[in-house]
Amino acid sequence: MNAQPLSLPQATYLVAEREVVTRVRSKAFVISTLILLIGIIAGIIAMNFFSERETTTEVAAPDTVSAQLAEIDGVEVTEVADADEARQLVEDEAVDAAVVPDEDSTTGLTIVALTEAPSELLQSLSQAPQVELVNPDAGWSPIRYILAIAFGLVFMMSAMTFGSPVATSVVEEKQTRVIEILLTAIPARALLAGKVIGNTLLALAQIILIVAAVAVSLIVTDQTEMLAGLGAPLLWFALFFVAGFLLIATMFAATGALVSRQEDISQTIAPVMYIVMIPYFLVIFFNDNPLVMAIMSYVPFSAPVSMPIRLFFNEAQWWEPILSIVISLIACALVIMLAA
Repeated sequence: MNAQPLSLPQATYLVAEREVVTRVRSKAFVISTLILLIGIIAGIIAMNFFSERETTTEVAAPDTVSAQLAEIDGVEVTEVADADEARQLVEDEAVDAAVVPDEDSTTGLTIVALTEAPSELLQSLSQAPQVELVNPDAGWSPIRYILAIAFGLVFMMSAMTFGSPVATSVVEEKQTRVIEILLTAIPARALLAGKVIGNTLLALAQIILIVAAVAVSLIVTDQTEMLAGLGAPLLWFALFFVAGFLLIATMFAATGALVSRQEDISQTIAPVMYIVMIPYFLVIFFNDNPLVMAIMSYVPFSAPVSMPIRLFFNEAQWWEPILSIVISLIACALVIMLAA
């Protein structure tokens, strides 16, 4: 009696299950994941340790104000003749900020800074004075830069770690003629889709572990305010990661289907590697450029990094992430049809 042929969903599930089980049983995969998690936890603890060390804020102030600042710990005062000279030192970046008298201010003082008022200085004063920024638009945002590096690095490393084995597996099965046996039982689309879905689930599981490690580390180091601020961006990143990685893994599968020998695979996957790496560097270099970030939010390869950053800073409308995800899923479906 002939066995009932497998349906497309059943065949896809079996292939995905085989991919997951094979990778989870690999000692190299388990050890590398543990090293990554330990590195993240150690990095957050180290950052918290160094941030708590005392720092000195250099402040320029006229003699009428310097006496008030001299008693504040962590503030080094440079006396100047008047407010104009103090502002000039700020513009020359000779000091971190200037504190000048201001009759219109409720506190009688104004902090003059180049791009951002030093938080230590604001916290040291009994009442927060008025803040005047000399050039607020020219500032370099460390938060944007850190988010760009963190999201970009995680996406790029995950794409290379879990994407390239998809291409390698396809070529290996073609070279050993196993693919001929498999295609007699399951459709080509089910084989490719199963490989893509299985590796996507593994990559998503690693992302969830990374998010959990970050959350636990921030709670242990009593950085709950930072955790509350990063909660939404991390969730958006995880969602966009799935859509972006599906497309990357599908492209790796397509490149693997182009060749029949392991020796040729490095040349075929090189363009996909560039597609993964180039958006990472673009987001880092242009993270403070609104136009470039907006464009990259709709490019499937860079959207997992650029869109969560824009959402974190409230620079995107509510419909933009939905449209971006739809574009990524459509592109993934088209590529997997072409690969099959």
